[in-house]
Amino acid sequence: MSEPATRVIKADPGAIKEARDFVAVTFGAWRLADDVARTVISELATNAVRHGSRAGDPVVVRAYRRDDGAAVVEAWDVSDALPIVRPVNFAAESGRGLLLIEALVRRWGTRPLSEGGKVVWAEIEPVPA
Repeated sequence: MSEPATRVIKADPGAIKEARDFVAVTFGAWRLADDVARTVISELATNAVRHGSRAGDPVVVRAYRRDDGAAVVEAWDVSDALPIVRPVNFAAESGRGLLLIEALVRRWGTRPLSEGGKVVWAEIEPVPA
């Protein structure tokens, strides 16, 4: 596994772009296409900011490569509440992020942090840029 690239953003909707840009630069350094990774981290970071944090809390964004070549992106927040995949509601204006992630990644999941909170991660198929 490669050393994780890490960025800490504030729990603020305006910081989501910072998370996307960070992942784009990281995937660029790995010479991997970053379109899926930017979309996925945008969803993970948005959920961490909206549902897992209070305004101004730190949200950790990480990216690393597994030994099998897979790329992983993560968002850490302070909430122990697990993400919920909601049924499709075509009339809703939000609530489809995890369904989108499921369609784009190899797999995704969560793990608790020993100090409280959780990590939501997604394993992305590496596609050369």
